Amino acid sequence: MWRSGQASHVDGGPQLHCSPSSEDWTTSPRPESPRPVTERPKDTPTYDLSRLRSSSVEIREKGSEILRDELLKAQKELKLRDEECERLSKVREQLEQELEELTASLFEEAHKMVRDANIKQATSEKQLQEAHGKIDMLQAEVTALKTLVITSTPSSPNRDLHPQLQSPSRNALRKGHARNKSTGCAAVSLTPPPQPISTEAKEVDTILYSEFMEWKEKPTLDKVCPFLCRIYQEDIKPCLDFAKKELSEQVLIAVEDNTLSVEPVTQPALPVVKASAVERGGPSGSRVEVLMKCALSGLSRSCRHRIKLGDSGNYYFISPSCRYRITAVCNFFTYIRYIQQGLVRQDAELIFWEIMRLRREMSSAKLGFYPNEP
Repeated sequence: MWRSGQASHVDGGPQLHCSPSSEDWTTSPRPESPRPVTERPKDTPTYDLSRLRSSSVEIREKGSEILRDELLKAQKELKLRDEECERLSKVREQLEQELEELTASLFEEAHKMVRDANIKQATSEKQLQEAHGKIDMLQAEVTALKTLVITSTPSSPNRDLHPQLQSPSRNALRKGHARNKSTGCAAVSLTPPPQPISTEAKEVDTILYSEFMEWKEKPTLDKVCPFLCRIYQEDIKPCLDFAKKELSEQVLIAVEDNTLSVEPVTQPALPVVKASAVERGGPSGSRVEVLMKCALSGLSRSCRHRIKLGDSGNYYFISPSCRYRITAVCNFFTYIRYIQQGLVRQDAELIFWEIMRLRREMSSAKLGFYPNEP
């Protein structure tokens, strides 16, 4: 029997051992043969490590640079957004302020409009009440005038309509009238008390009467009709033909339009259009009368009346003679207006002779005859 360790295998193979109790053969493991080692250069591991480190640093730097750029970009965007927000905030504040101002202005304007509307309403109501009062007064006057005109005839004139026929004491009471419109000139006639027309011999002119009857069928104020055209040429225009031609034409237009006003001068007058004053003193130095240049004749006279044309604010002082000539024409226009309006209900012949009487007043005034007022 071979024992382990006593015999060796010359070839270097596995040694065979024989246990004492058994004659079984066992095989021992062969030692591993060493692997060949490849030799590397000593500098190779150091070079790879440095390269890895440099690559890592470059990556970090690039990443940092990218992050830095993104951060700067984000900061710029935030700054722009902050600026935009600030600008929008200012715009909003400005709009809010403008809205407040506009609202306040609208409320103020609305309050002003309401206040003005209330004032206008109050004024309109007041004017309406005054107008109603004037209408009532005018209606009463028209009713009275109808009665006076209807009851007045040339043979028996109504003394209320023709005050020149009243006694001097009653005439003195009527001189306090402050203002006369051209429509009311007939109520203030200054002719001297004439003899009753019924005592005079009179004869109807057939030509005049035929023209009158033609006019009476359709009463009109148009000066083209033959009846009024004759009166214009023979009476009205000569009666209102004054030295101041331009003002004379204006007076005629105002009389035709019924917009002429005649007012007495009850107090010392202020300087007005075309009026110059010269005072005359008495023995004690007190003022006796005031001489003014008449706006129509251009002569210095004691102008106790003044006229106003339409809505003009200018007053013209006139002498007694000019005033009587104007009132004579006004009396004529007032009467033919009554006829046109149907207020005169008399026989045609009576109306004709009343018109002739008014024409005689205009002719007399043109010739310079007028009552001397104290």
